[in-house]
Formats: sequence, structure tokens, C-alpha cells
Amino acid sequence: MPTPTEPFHSRRERTPFAAAVFALVMCVAAAAPSRAAPTAPVEARSGLELATAGARSWSPDAILIYLENDEDLTGAGAAARWSYLFYSPLTRKARVYSVRDRRILVADNLDMTLEAPPVASDWIDSGAAIAAADREAGYSFQHPPGGRLTTMLLMRGAFDESDPDRTSWMLVYTVPNAPSLFVLVDATQGKVRRTWRG
Repeated sequence: MPTPTEPFHSRRERTPFAAAVFALVMCVAAAAPSRAAPTAPVEARSGLELATAGARSWSPDAILIYLENDEDLTGAGAAARWSYLFYSPLTRKARVYSVRDRRILVADNLDMTLEAPPVASDWIDSGAAIAAADREAGYSFQHPPGGRLTTMLLMRGAFDESDPDRTSWMLVYTVPNAPSLFVLVDATQGKVRRTWRG
């Protein structure tokens, strides 16, 4: 069982595919230049149109397979920067776009071989996912002293063995000196499917 201080990307709850995608996206995000001026946090869909346009210019068949916050999250599910990972079935390549303040900061091919399914087109935004998690699982955990939401990621075919085709939001809440809380939210129905601590 992972310790409370163990980085999320090394936890065993991730499938090998999810862990590989997460690690590569984080490497690319860390390499992007930082900005001095603060940027207002936004929900995940705010950068999707720009990232999709970039991806379709890279490869017309590009599909969104994964997204995750690149910077700190607010309690309402907003972050100043989000990363969007696209996959081209035609070229069998993946490319990540990191968007902040309505600008693409990073556009990089990832050196990985995968055949990833696209996320559902009708996924709920990050704020709605937070609202669902707070209603059913997360609110009391998020608000003790020091407790906070640290990670939100969206993907299909991971974390839910009962329905591997489901597009899901994974939310991670952490608090000092206690196990993290993981909340799996159905990204099309807005319902909590599973919670666990680890």
C-alpha cells in the first residue's frame, strides 16, 4: 500500500497505461516556461477548443485521450493550466498540448507506443465533477485543516474494471498525516462510481 506522501503517479491504483500517460504528460508540463503574472483559474473545457485546433493541424484524425491539471486546483475544479493529450490512429503517435491563459505553452510529441480510446465527447466539465464528488464523497475530506484537491484527470478505460469503456474523472484529495482519498466520477453521468483511500 502506498504511503500518504508517495507521489500519485507511482501509486498502484493507476493502470500501466494510465501511469505511462501521466508520467509523460508531467515531464512535458514541467519543461514549459513559467509566467510571472498570475492567471485566473479556469475549468478543464476552457482550453479544449484551442488544444483540439492545434491537434487537428498536427493530424486531422487526432482524438483526445487524456487531460489533467498542470497547476494547482481550486476547490471548484479550476486550474490556471491544463494539459490535453491527443492520439492519431493514422500515425500511431501522441501529442500533448499544455494550455494556460488561452495560449498553448507546450506542444510536444510523446515518445510512446499506444492505442488509446478517445474520451466520450459529452464529458462533464471539471467543476461539475467536483460538485458530484463533494455531494457524495469528498466534501468532508477536502475541508479539514490542510486538506485539498490535488489532482484531476480525465480518461477512458482506466480505474473502473466494472466498465472499462467508461470515461471517468479521477479526483485525488490529500490531507497531511492521513491517507489520500480517491474519487472516481462517471464523466458522462456525473455520478460517483467508486471511492477509496490509499
